[in-house]
Amino acid sequence: MELIISSKGHKYFVTDKKGRPLYSVKKKGFGAGKYVLLDARNYHLYSLVSVGEERKPAFNISHNDRGIIGLTCKSMFLDPTIIVKGKDTSGSEVNYALASKDHRNFDIIIPQPPKEDSEEDEESSEDEGKVGSIKTMLTASGDFQYEIEIENKIFDDFIPLFAVAIDLAFGDMNRG
Repeated sequence: MELIISSKGHKYFVTDKKGRPLYSVKKKGFGAGKYVLLDARNYHLYSLVSVGEERKPAFNISHNDRGIIGLTCKSMFLDPTIIVKGKDTSGSEVNYALASKDHRNFDIIIPQPPKEDSEEDEESSEDEGKVGSIKTMLTASGDFQYEIEIENKIFDDFIPLFAVAIDLAFGDMNRG
């Protein structure tokens, strides 16, 4: 599945690759605030709330005002990574790492348990556990656009909020 997230100020618009609107994300309140994910019919699905500080951003994704998933920035500069952990609305475990080398392009990875085999394959693929990616691009207007590519079986409605969290955590750094 491929999604395009376009930012305009404090609003984000999520479309498929054919340009059909799927979701929108709008800021509610003042200050750090809360970002609300709405479907195409303006039904409130999830909220992204900033709970961290500027030096170590952290966010919660909530459903019906109950925090279900935490996003914690583990590193801002060397190997920037956001850890995503919690449970989705069905109670299934959510465990991802959004990992980058350049603050712009992130891999969506499901962390793999360590191999019990003492003879680890030294040429194991770097893409092991990768289920998608988020690419940051600068538009002609100076706003960021994010392209999410993710396996269909992994996709959930809260996935576009990953791009919003990346924009809030690394956007100023990428603009500078």
